[in-house]
Amino acid sequence: MNLNGQGLKELNQRKGYLLEIGQRVLDLSSRTHLMGVLNVTPDSFSDGGRFFELEEAVEQGLKLAEEGADIIDVGGESTRPGSEPVAIEEELRKVIPVIEELAKRIKTPVSIDTYKSRVAKEALDSGASMVNDITGLRFDPEIKKVVAKYDVPVVLMHIQGTPKNMQESPKYENLLEDVKSYLSQSISIAEKAGIGEDKIIIDPGIGFGKTLNDNLMILKNLVEFKNLGRPVMIGVSRKSFIGKILDLPTDERLEGSLASMAVAIMNGANILRVHDVKESKRVAKLVDAILKSG
Repeated sequence: MNLNGQGLKELNQRKGYLLEIGQRVLDLSSRTHLMGVLNVTPDSFSDGGRFFELEEAVEQGLKLAEEGADIIDVGGESTRPGSEPVAIEEELRKVIPVIEELAKRIKTPVSIDTYKSRVAKEALDSGASMVNDITGLRFDPEIKKVVAKYDVPVVLMHIQGTPKNMQESPKYENLLEDVKSYLSQSISIAEKAGIGEDKIIIDPGIGFGKTLNDNLMILKNLVEFKNLGRPVMIGVSRKSFIGKILDLPTDERLEGSLASMAVAIMNGANILRVHDVKESKRVAKLVDAILKSG
């Protein structure tokens, strides 16, 4: 499927892509939306330890909202390559106070980045209004019931393996078809559990069981995922493939992140998951203007 800017615009408009989240309705077909990353973990690959304390985490969340994040994604377990799972009680201890405080102080919807049903439930009870599941509802079969019961949006991501082993030797028979098949099955799991089609977002999972070339192929062919009929979220911010290509550490990958985001938008991304909201918003606004021109 080869689409130019006008074709992508028409496809998005035809799909509608109105996302009801919390007290807001986001028109994902009108412009690129931003999910700001807020990791309250000591060991996340990019910002681990920076916002580990409650006050610092809340202040960062407020900053993300002020800079224009449409959603704030709070996570309490690092899913970087090689990471170990975090105990549920520990994850709850990290995220619940942050979510409660943000829900009281800002109108920006808060998402919980977890694959654990209990964490999702308690986060939703505490003020979150979205679930971002890196496993596409696969690791904890109860989470789909939580999402359905609370009738909230959910991001279904593709992953090969687990965070601990996903980068050891990722292999695919046909990268694009394999990832699309996984996401299609996750959509079916969601819908059979009673999750509305209009609540489902898909994410091909850059860096989650992917080689360098796999990541580039997904970005180059992102429009192929529009065939699944759901809005597409993409997370490229500060990822290791950027560091490998540019030979740069995590804290020097802004330009590479922004370039990758521009490509993602041109190829059909509806939502960008980002660390640097202010800069990403400027890029999205410019690329959106290009796509809408003519």
